[in-house]
Order: sequence, then structure tokens, then C-alpha cells
Amino acid sequence: QVQLVESGGGLVQAGASLRLSCAASGRTFNMYALGWFRQAAGGEREFVAGIKRGGVSIYYADSVKGRFTISRDNAKNTLYLKMNSLKPEDTAVYYCAAHSRYTVGVVTTSSGYDYWGQGTQVTVSS
Repeated sequence: QVQLVESGGGLVQAGASLRLSCAASGRTFNMYALGWFRQAAGGEREFVAGIKRGGVSIYYADSVKGRFTISRDNAKNTLYLKMNSLKPEDTAVYYCAAHSRYTVGVVTTSSGYDYWGQGTQVTVSS
């Protein structure tokens, strides 16, 4: 089992950057595939980016491709999401998630993740 805690959210203007972090408990962090999801007010939770155990296989939602970068530091038990060129439509609560199953590709559905953080709010003003 793993516990996840996000941080790094805030209020920024359009065009700015933020880096979200997700700190994980436990000594088996490198056994988990990880993902970032977001949920805007009144909206569904949507996939943002995912990274497999080794960090080589990565996948992004089309809406963030080229602007966001997901990475992981297994030595620090931490997942990151660097967000550049933020837009008002990026406003949402951002969640990190984890699962320990082997999959061929990056899991992009929320039902495919077993562990979730509490979320961090990102607000982008125009």
C-alpha cells in the first residue's frame, strides 16, 4: 500500500508555470506506475499524464502535450508534474494516483488506479 500527498498548487496567471509534487510513503515506490489526473468544478476526473515504473514509458493527454512534463524520482519517492504555459482551462484540482499492476502501456483511466492523493488546487487566471 502507498500513501500519496500532493503539493505545489496555487493561483497563477495565464502563461505562468507551476510544478506539482506528489510525495509517496513506503519503500516500494519504484514498483508503482503513477499518473496525474485533474477535475474541474462540475466536471469529470480526466487523465493528464502517466509514467510507468521505470520512468521510460510516458503518456500525455492531448490537451497538455508539449506543455506539461511528468517525471519521477524513485530515490526521493516523489512524482512531479511541471506545467508550463498554463491556460485558464487548466484550472482544476490535480490528483496523483498509483497502481502496482503490470500493464503494456500507461493506464489512462481513473478506474485503473488504486491509490489516490487528496488533490491540490491549481487556478489559472486570464
